[in-house]
Amino acid sequence: MSNVVVLDNGGGFIKAGQGGERNPAVVIPNCLYRPLTSKKFLHPTTTFSSSPDDLTSAAIRRPIDRGYLINPDLQRDIWSHLFTSLLHVTPSSSSLLLTEPLFSLPSIQRSTDELVFEDFGFSSLVVADSPSLVHLYETSCRPCGLVSEAQCSLVVDCGFSFTQASPVFQNITLNYGVKRIDLGGKALTNYLKELVSYRAINVMDETLLMDDVKEKLCFVSLDVERDLQFARKHGKDNLFRCTYVLPDGVTHTKGYVKDPEAAKRHLALTDGASPSEAIETKNETDQLGEFDLTNERFLVPEMIFQPADLGMNEAGLAECIVRAVNACHPYLHPVLYQSIILTGGSTLFPRFVERLEKDLRPLVPDDYQVNITTQEE
Repeated sequence: MSNVVVLDNGGGFIKAGQGGERNPAVVIPNCLYRPLTSKKFLHPTTTFSSSPDDLTSAAIRRPIDRGYLINPDLQRDIWSHLFTSLLHVTPSSSSLLLTEPLFSLPSIQRSTDELVFEDFGFSSLVVADSPSLVHLYETSCRPCGLVSEAQCSLVVDCGFSFTQASPVFQNITLNYGVKRIDLGGKALTNYLKELVSYRAINVMDETLLMDDVKEKLCFVSLDVERDLQFARKHGKDNLFRCTYVLPDGVTHTKGYVKDPEAAKRHLALTDGASPSEAIETKNETDQLGEFDLTNERFLVPEMIFQPADLGMNEAGLAECIVRAVNACHPYLHPVLYQSIILTGGSTLFPRFVERLEKDLRPLVPDDYQVNITTQEE
């Protein structure tokens, strides 16, 4: 067994394992949680979607905010549980490879060093940024690919705290070319909570529940104006309407989609299809313990692509990528557009890649190719 511990310390999840393993041995939320049935905060031992506990109105404490460490004491508590109870490693006889966000403040770096050496006693530490590690992983998976041959890529990370486009050249992240959007999975969940609370039922305290709704039902629209017209129809003509059943704490402790097949009907909608005359949907009274979603399903991921339409002073993802490329040397522009690598949980929405290609193509010179790849699972 390797004595190197690899730790990807994200704002949403921790992924950890031994050096040399292909996949992380442990994937847990980077937080503590307190269900209504408990008086103290607990350590998650698995992802919340796999947990058998009733997480209705569970309180959450996170050590990371907007991508950066703000509570070292809480992070120490989480790491201690990780190393002793889940990974079963001895820090004093191990080395640590730790991911760190770009542009981290010196005070945060000092706090991290104190955690690693003074609190846990690791023998050595290597700190790396995520974009360079993603680039390195891509070259190892595709040794004959363009990324390996050109030694250049543009890593687009749509994570929990933010979305970031980072040019990488010869496995070094070009800091002057990094562009960031302060929108991530957390902001999307909060927006979904606001929409559902305004239109159906108050779920402002149900962060974990709405995370599940977002992951199961949200998707990226290829034509927002057309889909908004479809969403106004009612009955079977509305391809987007689906029902989510809330947990009742007795027969089921997890929420679920009432009709999973109906929730996939929108996938049959091709780009360019035109809706017939739309009929305004009447507000229907939801049954107790469930609520309907229609246009919320695609308006939430739309934040990443058009945040200005929702009143936010942020550039969209396609414009963010163009700005990151333009900040680099002109000789790198063609290969960067051909070597876009997507990573992060928010890129898992259905049709994310197709929408990004559609938005990006008009902004890129005609003689440049655009190629977008996703990280291997």
